Amino acid sequence: MKKAIGIFDSGVGGLTVYKAIRNAFPEEDLIYFGDTARVPYGPKSPNTVIEYSIQNSRFLLQQGIKILVVACNTSSAVAVPALQQLTDIPIIGVIDPGAEQAARTTKNKRIGVIGTEGTVRSGAYTKAIQQLIPEAEVFSIPCPLFVPLVEEGWQDHKVAYSVAEEYLADMKTYDIDTLVLGCTHYPLLNKTIQAVMGDKVSLVDSADAIASYLRRYVPDDNDGVQGQDSFFVSDNENKFAQIAQRILADNFGSLARVRLFESWFLD
Repeated sequence: MKKAIGIFDSGVGGLTVYKAIRNAFPEEDLIYFGDTARVPYGPKSPNTVIEYSIQNSRFLLQQGIKILVVACNTSSAVAVPALQQLTDIPIIGVIDPGAEQAARTTKNKRIGVIGTEGTVRSGAYTKAIQQLIPEAEVFSIPCPLFVPLVEEGWQDHKVAYSVAEEYLADMKTYDIDTLVLGCTHYPLLNKTIQAVMGDKVSLVDSADAIASYLRRYVPDDNDGVQGQDSFFVSDNENKFAQIAQRILADNFGSLARVRLFESWFLD
């Protein structure tokens, strides 16, 4: 029986990861879960993020997945060790792939990271980048309003540009040449962030990075049959569908709401 790759995120932002994985692995079955009832994760305590991440993972594990992709940066920063206690299958977060791509991209070893409050507070990107480039200088800034802007579908609104200018004013003074978009929602603001930072700064999209990273775990032995997609959310199916249509620009397959408390315990 063909097993799927499972992906979870706090909301719609992880669809950027889904899209990159789907493009890279057209024959793989993918199951996506967006915890839209409890988004955003960034301002929440590490214990709460771990609890939510375990619940999300248990639901996906019940679907018989072969790999678990933690698309949420906040969950990747604090919850992966706890998730590894649940299963023996590979668990891939977005921190290490993003850090590796940043290390390959930078020339002056001055790297910026923007993310949720939880991701920045964890220092996970700084640690991962400096393990690869010990002399690198890493500058991190939380941008909490970016997530609700994307969830509202306002990524191209003038308000998004104004917010980005405010958040990134200090980052522009640090002489960075690489900026890690340390939240899966942020690539949806790519044009706005690039316009504010200027063309001399390269943006690192964790979605593209994780798709490349995933090749280490997915054998190239598929049957040539187009992979199937299943999408689940914990709330607001209609809103999720509207945003998903904008991000994916085509029919994204089946969508259902799941009540997480029913999946807390594995059989």
